[in-house]
Amino acid sequence: MLRLSIDEIVQRIEKGDCFHAVAQDYSFTLKIESYAPYFCGAVHNGHHFRSSLWEKCTHSEYERWYEEDPCTLQMVQHAPITIAGCDSRFEYDLNRAPETAIYEDAWGKTLWHQPLSFDEKEESLRKHKAFYQVVHALVTKLERKFGHVLVIDMHSYNWKRWTREVPVWNLGTANIDNDRFGTLASQWSAMLADIKLPNDIKSTSGINDTFQGNGYFLKYISANFKNTLVLATEISKVYCNELDGQIYPEVVHAVETQFKQLIPQMVEVFEAEVK
Repeated sequence: MLRLSIDEIVQRIEKGDCFHAVAQDYSFTLKIESYAPYFCGAVHNGHHFRSSLWEKCTHSEYERWYEEDPCTLQMVQHAPITIAGCDSRFEYDLNRAPETAIYEDAWGKTLWHQPLSFDEKEESLRKHKAFYQVVHALVTKLERKFGHVLVIDMHSYNWKRWTREVPVWNLGTANIDNDRFGTLASQWSAMLADIKLPNDIKSTSGINDTFQGNGYFLKYISANFKNTLVLATEISKVYCNELDGQIYPEVVHAVETQFKQLIPQMVEVFEAEVK
């Protein structure tokens, strides 16, 4: 893996280079093993929280972990192209627009003992901006090369906080072009429902059941690239114990190995539909 500046990453994308890099400030990673008409994102995978903010933050490390999406990069790592956040959403949220990316409060609790300074906020927003500079360059390259692009926008959610039965898989489609892509979204949802999970976990799948796909990653790409479909894909945290942070590696592995087959199958369906 290389450590590259944003300009170097963008230049390599524009040249069509294959590489695996971490941003110079360690804010995100990008892997391009080959150029393909799809890629996977895991914007909430990160847990790093810069040390200068530790004393100001009211949330414990566990409380931050609880709202992050651990292991989501691992689940999609077999894709030829992956991009993933390394920083915690509690520093800045890549799935929110810049003006709301830095939380004042989080899930009903004030986040900071004292307000962040202008410079502290700017440091975080600089990383947010750089990430989307690379996303823009990547999708531009892929659309020019392939015409249409599919993005699996991978997330997880805490199912135990719900007071009703919720699906293992949720697909958020409120902000995609459903006239063009609604059938494809339904096909992906059906494929997710067929995933086999260990520990007697039954895969169930819903569309806009728990979340509607209102994230900025999806909205940014959809607004700027009319021939790219982003499928906001959420797995409930059946792959870990939400209450103590224990990861169940056998469940993560089951998702990872089946995604290795399912995502390329979905790409074939997508390519056949958009031709």
